[in-house]
Amino acid sequence: MKIQQICFGNGYKKESNCYWRRIRWRSVIKKVDETLFDVLLIDKINHHQFQPLFYQVATSQLEPSSISFPFRNIFKYKKNIQIRLSEVLIIDSENNKIETTIGNFNYDFLVIAIGCKTNFFGNEEISKNALTLKTTYDAIHIRNHILQTFENIISAKENEREGLLNFSIVGAGPTGVELAGAFAEIKNNILPKDYPGIDFTQFKINLIEGSKDTLNSMSLSAKKTSRKYLQKMGVNIITETFVNKYDGNVLTLSNGNIIKSKTVIWAAGVIGNTIKGLPGHSYTVGNRIKVNRTNLVEGTQNIFAIGDIALMKTPNYPNGHPQLANVAINQAKNLALNFKKNIKKIQPNEFEYIDLGSMATIGRNKAVVDLPYFNFKGYFAWLIWMFLHLMLILSVRNKLIIFINWAMAYMTKDTSLRLILKQNKNNEIKNDPT
Repeated sequence: MKIQQICFGNGYKKESNCYWRRIRWRSVIKKVDETLFDVLLIDKINHHQFQPLFYQVATSQLEPSSISFPFRNIFKYKKNIQIRLSEVLIIDSENNKIETTIGNFNYDFLVIAIGCKTNFFGNEEISKNALTLKTTYDAIHIRNHILQTFENIISAKENEREGLLNFSIVGAGPTGVELAGAFAEIKNNILPKDYPGIDFTQFKINLIEGSKDTLNSMSLSAKKTSRKYLQKMGVNIITETFVNKYDGNVLTLSNGNIIKSKTVIWAAGVIGNTIKGLPGHSYTVGNRIKVNRTNLVEGTQNIFAIGDIALMKTPNYPNGHPQLANVAINQAKNLALNFKKNIKKIQPNEFEYIDLGSMATIGRNKAVVDLPYFNFKGYFAWLIWMFLHLMLILSVRNKLIIFINWAMAYMTKDTSLRLILKQNKNNEIKNDPT
């Protein structure tokens, strides 16, 4: 029997983003029959990133290495897998070939898992000046920026301090809510010890949301509880308001108000990445790719798309599935099974999503969990959130490191990871003259 070549196109020219794009193709690769398929994985970075904990890196609670895992180590026991660090330029579907920055590769099946990027809704000014949280590098950049900001406040003139002391987060989904809660905790418990010369009563955390509620996609209980928690922690919540402009210094809101802020983190939504070579009619709202119930891209014979980038309409989800982890993981598992069925000439399984619920943490002992038939909040929800996210971390070593960090932070209400790590301006390491 001929060994089939499966190519995973993950390295693309646009901004790298969603964590779940990586967990879904990892699920495919782990389930693919090694005796039937050779796998070529193409990506422009060499590691897997655990996006749900990016906010903890950004707020100095975890080290970047705790949530990042090299591909070659993940698949070191998979002899049928080849990995190439590259960017995919174009798909040549007529010749079953992809063009990349390191050459061309042929495929029998192509799996597109290019995920999403930050959606600035066409506002170029905001995209240039706002911070994003979509990669490990973004998380490190935010951490550096935050810590450097407080160093700057110490020596800043009085008329400069307002902008430095205003932190604004745009978007009150899980990422925005978790960031706001984390910043509120370090404001109350950690930063006053590090910077006794700063009046932290003037430090404001603004959470700006266009819809009526925080965690708008979750249950009514989760919406009310998250708002209550955040307000109690001192977060200024501004809902039913959009950001019109941000020039790096002043945030202009749709209600006419302005906020002086040197720190704006944009968490207001995502839009799919695109890749050249697919039929134009394959793309739909939000740049998502239209697929059938087996994740086959419309208008193609052997190209598949999974996860956030895929739009699959079903009777239960006529507008497509939500862009959640469970959808991505289970699409990947189903696709791996269907590859084997394809070889054996067996009818493929159609994908059906089973909603297992959603959750978000707001801070210490504070979380909300929505399950299909009930929801809960508080300390127990927080423990469930921690346990499930810890189990999703790939290696035992990293599980232990994260658990120890969490345990120490819980007992001491402090962390020791507040390092500003920046590249030398001259892009070189100078020798010590001594």
